[in-house]
Amino acid sequence: MKETSVGSSMTTDSREGEPGWPQLHRVRRAIVVVDMVESVRLMQQHEDDVIDRWRRFVHEVRTQVLPQHGGRLVKSLGDGMLLEFQNMRSAMAAGFEVQSRVGPYNEQIPADARILLRLGVHAGDVVSDSLDIYGAGVNLAARLAGAGSAGGIVVSAEARDELADGLDAQFEDLGDLYLKHVAQPVRAFTARAARAPSREDPPMPPAEDLRPVLVIIPFQCRRGDDAQHVLGDLIVDELTALLSRVSEWRVISKLSASAFARREFRMHELQATLKADYVAYGAYSLDGDRVRLQPQLVDCHSGEVLWADALTEDQRAVLNGSAEVFTTISHAIASALFGHGMRRVAALPLPRLDSHALLLASVALMHRARRSEFESAREVIEHLQERHPRAPQPHAWRAKWHVLRVVQGWSQDTVRDGDEALTAGNRAADSDSSSSLALSMQGLVQAYLKHDFDAAADCYDEALALNPNESLALLLKGVLHAFLGEGGQAYPLTQHSLTLSPLDPMRYFYLSLSAAAAISARRYDEAIDLATRSLMANRTHLSTYRSLAIAQSLSGRVDEARSTVQELLCYEPGFTVSRFLQRYPGTALAPAYAHQLADALAQAGLPR
Repeated sequence: MKETSVGSSMTTDSREGEPGWPQLHRVRRAIVVVDMVESVRLMQQHEDDVIDRWRRFVHEVRTQVLPQHGGRLVKSLGDGMLLEFQNMRSAMAAGFEVQSRVGPYNEQIPADARILLRLGVHAGDVVSDSLDIYGAGVNLAARLAGAGSAGGIVVSAEARDELADGLDAQFEDLGDLYLKHVAQPVRAFTARAARAPSREDPPMPPAEDLRPVLVIIPFQCRRGDDAQHVLGDLIVDELTALLSRVSEWRVISKLSASAFARREFRMHELQATLKADYVAYGAYSLDGDRVRLQPQLVDCHSGEVLWADALTEDQRAVLNGSAEVFTTISHAIASALFGHGMRRVAALPLPRLDSHALLLASVALMHRARRSEFESAREVIEHLQERHPRAPQPHAWRAKWHVLRVVQGWSQDTVRDGDEALTAGNRAADSDSSSSLALSMQGLVQAYLKHDFDAAADCYDEALALNPNESLALLLKGVLHAFLGEGGQAYPLTQHSLTLSPLDPMRYFYLSLSAAAAISARRYDEAIDLATRSLMANRTHLSTYRSLAIAQSLSGRVDEARSTVQELLCYEPGFTVSRFLQRYPGTALAPAYAHQLADALAQAGLPR
């Protein structure tokens, strides 16, 4: 903590500067005053016994409590102690321990002879030397102690501001106190020990919202003064904004996460206090105009590090929020979360897995390239449905699973898949009418399998009314216009959805559908780029090949389109132009546009 010499800025004793005379410094400290309740009466009635017990207690505090919390015994009085600490969290923890340790000194002691304590705590500037501390802050802490009750701790507003309610202590506002010899009223609070989280605590019952909880702790500065900590806050702002766009998990607000900033914490504390399943945190250091970041992602339940890296970025880009490193870190965290869920499903029986791990695994498996993994997703989803029949997420993803099964050409009975998808979508919406995800999935079923565009549009509009940033609803609403050849409406919606879209592994799906919207807007080069990027992430998504071949054909790149069609036929040998028209959701309502697309595929060599 920063110290400044005050010997030249205040009236000094004539001995100031003499060898061995302590130099004064102005410092900010956490001050704790320990006061013995009714000390005058106790000394009058039980002097020898009280002195003996008090001396032993002070010795215990000095040798056991203060070293543990980094505190200093400034002075010990006959009926109290003055303690100082470098930070308020240490002072508060020591204060609670002081109160708890006095109990054994009262065992088998008559009630009228027991030593009871009251503590006053304040944070502020004091004048200090190696022998003592001086100033109004010391007096204020003493007055706060006097205002407390036996066994209690009273803290100033300045001390309260440096502590986290529910984590460092539990506070009750006392309002303004009028203290002796203090000119103005002082805002004060009583402090009680927060319930310590325990590894033995029974687990919380599973919530109907099955998504895992992610907390992002502000990054710590490895080197430098406190002013540089602003970068740590900026980093967590950007990561929170990016990762909050993903519907597959919940991100704790920055205000709640900041309670753990610049402090040592244990994983079970995050679980108990924030109900967190995963934590992202790290450190940074400055090297000229470069920022070096060391982020990591940890499983709060096991303590396993799921991902860690070392990255560098331009400091100005970090400050203005334009740094690519934020996107890089967000993608890495998302991939690690989905990958962790899949690894756990592969390694453990489903009944032994947490629901949030099952949910992440089901979404990841559903969007993997292999059909065997796609089929495994259904087993995981069904297990979740049995475990949580009233939760919306398993039913919503079950609906999408059936849609993807038809779109991929893997369905043996498209009518049955359509009915099951609609049933699952309706159950999701019934489970939570305010779930924008459930409504989006319900619209997906109506559009892709039932070809009821009016019902689909109503679902998307209702989802966006509940959550204007529901990227899936924006994407699907855009594609609904694309099916009808309404590119002017389709393209802006899908482009907006891309800026809000979930990270891996869903990105390919957004790119693929955005390619279809670009085709409807006659932006063929953009459609080719979007479809190509989608296939780089998932080479078995068959509708992407169709969009790519159509865009290549319509742009005059027929040879490339023929090559794309041949690759498509390797995955689905029996695919034809007539099957395309049967599957295409817009064929009945926009036949001219649907046939334009079909002719482009025929020109690319797809059999009629």
